[in-house]
Amino acid sequence: MRSFSTYGRVRPEQHYIVPRTAEITDFIARVKVGRYVVLFAPRQTGKTTFFRLALGTLTAEDSTYFPILLDFQMMRNASPETFYKQLTYMIREQVDAVFQRCGELPSEVLAHFLENTTLTDHFSMRQFFKQLATLLNSDSHTDTPAFKRVVLLIDEFDGIPQTVLSDFLYTLRQIYLSDELQCPYSVGIVGVRSIAQLDYDRSVSPFNIQDEFKLPNFTLEQVQQLFQQCTDEVGQAFAPEVLTSIHKQTAGQPYLVNRFGQIITEEMDIPKDDTVVMAHFVMAHAQMLREQNTNITHLTTNIRKDRRFENMLMQIMDRDEGVDFNIHNSIINELATYGVIKAGVDGMCEILNPIYLYCILQTFKPIVNGLEDEYFPEDMEDPFSEYLTPTGEIALESLLDNFRDFITRVGFRVLQVPDTPKESVGRHLLIAYLDAFVKQVGGVMHLEVQTGRGRMDLIITRNQRKYIVETKIWRGRSAYASGKKQLAAYLKLEKVSEGYYVVFDHRTTPEPRVETETVDSVVIRSYVIPVVQEQPSSVTR
Repeated sequence: MRSFSTYGRVRPEQHYIVPRTAEITDFIARVKVGRYVVLFAPRQTGKTTFFRLALGTLTAEDSTYFPILLDFQMMRNASPETFYKQLTYMIREQVDAVFQRCGELPSEVLAHFLENTTLTDHFSMRQFFKQLATLLNSDSHTDTPAFKRVVLLIDEFDGIPQTVLSDFLYTLRQIYLSDELQCPYSVGIVGVRSIAQLDYDRSVSPFNIQDEFKLPNFTLEQVQQLFQQCTDEVGQAFAPEVLTSIHKQTAGQPYLVNRFGQIITEEMDIPKDDTVVMAHFVMAHAQMLREQNTNITHLTTNIRKDRRFENMLMQIMDRDEGVDFNIHNSIINELATYGVIKAGVDGMCEILNPIYLYCILQTFKPIVNGLEDEYFPEDMEDPFSEYLTPTGEIALESLLDNFRDFITRVGFRVLQVPDTPKESVGRHLLIAYLDAFVKQVGGVMHLEVQTGRGRMDLIITRNQRKYIVETKIWRGRSAYASGKKQLAAYLKLEKVSEGYYVVFDHRTTPEPRVETETVDSVVIRSYVIPVVQEQPSSVTR
């Protein structure tokens, strides 16, 4: 029985797998015309699995293609001599493996050549491939088809030692541009960092022949195909809205999609003859936000590397006008490399998915903001039960009224919340405030980002009821009114009849307001909450 996989390579015989038929067809077309293809994408996006499946499809269709699969993961600290020696061993093993899969043996001449040749530098590498092509095409192969096109796939290419990088790439480039029979005929380079990021001497890239290949995240249709395989094999059905929600929260990121599958089918005690419904999704989603899996660990480790990342990410989330996705900016380039942000359809930066947004906010949130004891009035005996109705619903209007009063009570002390940009402090405190309440009453809260910037929706679920709170920064009366329209459209999409709109006003002369109105047939309660920007001079000493 197959399963969802988040550990290493995905193997079709063991795991459910997205076929990626269109992408494989595209890649094969490039190989057949001899392109040197590069794919650089964040870890755990399915790069290795994809390329191996694509090469498997290619060689099954046409046995004249001869695949050599290399992995530079352990090469990073190797000396040039060791690098080329290990490269020799890897190529030799791969050539033998191809013949074994065909049930044949290499000719005596080819076997002798492989056994007695050791690469020493990039010069010998070029001669090696030239002779390899001759021997693979020699008349000594009487029982097997002639292998005429070597396809070289290099995984974890960014593990290549810096000392050999430039010469290695120049050699491949010279082979590509040569008038002689090209060997390798086609090259696939796979890694996290791009050629430009690896070119440490800052000169013009020695590999300007590259054909960049994009491997997108799963579409909703592909997510549906993946889970349908589970249904077909074990009978576990998934409600359509569950798969839509999984795709929405993950934006189709392969690891996160498969992790949802693991949690639902392996870690939750759901009978296989029961349909997975939204109540199950809510529980799986809550676990996803709480756990520290390898994908989230990579994310949080990378964004902690540079404090400038926090400032950039907060700008992306807070600015309605957005931040230009300028790949030449080192911070944006680095965040994109780590898979934290992407370019939106309008060319602006967007956080990759809502799960990442939640984890980013949790990463930058101080463990203690110093104001927790003042969330509720001192004379309130049990603040948590105070904001639950007799029927168990959350009295969110009263809860937000209290948050508004809390911000007024603490005044300038919001500026003392550690490690929090001034323009983000209101949102940080609201998220912390609601999160503390929701956890205490047994609910779940997660985030959704509609465009990756400007607006942020907090989604609270308790007892199968959904509450939606949209947050924004004050950007003027027009933007304020427009935000209500946006929220109304979202509420109708989510089939929720009322919502809450919290706008933080950071101006020196704010205009606080609270109003409830009907917008496009849904009820919206709006708050404009002033946030103090300066500590009074009388208390600065």
